[in-house]
Amino acid sequence: MSYKNFTTIGKVKEAFGLTTVEGVCFLPNIDAITPSGTLTAFLEESLPLAVATGSEKARSEMIISPVLIEVRKILQRQVSLFSGEEFDVDAEVGLNGFCDFLISRSPEQLEIEAPVVIIVEAKKADLKSGIGQCVASMVAAQRFNAMKNNLIPVIYGCVSSGTQWRFMKLEEKIVTIDFTDYPLSPVGQILASLVWMVEK
Repeated sequence: MSYKNFTTIGKVKEAFGLTTVEGVCFLPNIDAITPSGTLTAFLEESLPLAVATGSEKARSEMIISPVLIEVRKILQRQVSLFSGEEFDVDAEVGLNGFCDFLISRSPEQLEIEAPVVIIVEAKKADLKSGIGQCVASMVAAQRFNAMKNNLIPVIYGCVSSGTQWRFMKLEEKIVTIDFTDYPLSPVGQILASLVWMVEK
């Protein structure tokens, strides 16, 4: 077992005794953050290419990664960002494997430190197919933070195709899933939502 084996939300709920609250928007009405000229210029070039290519890898590298790097820059590099990092928390229950993206409130970049606050799962198109894996990674983040005695009340997750972003949160054993697929454009709103999650 590993994160990728949790192919449905039902499998995660059964494995970890979770309850889901569906279709609830938990993001506040916040002002967009103006993206840097660097991000704007990069996305102008990379977005059409990533969409045309269509692969998860292209979308991950050419859209999602630059957005998350911008979030780290906005937060003055006081958070750490990991991409494709092994995140083995409890292999016996399937909480092991690789996370597409992980953000921690620790500025340490050499290895993952608590508290882990956001997990981002990259998908080619069907966002629903990534929810189970993302929630399993969120459970792992919750347990990792507890093991490190650095508890935070909420872990946030996102499944993204790059052009669409779907958010969820984990509080204790309750997973809230917002069914709204937020568009990348304007990117300032996605940036604001991600920064809010880190700072909350």
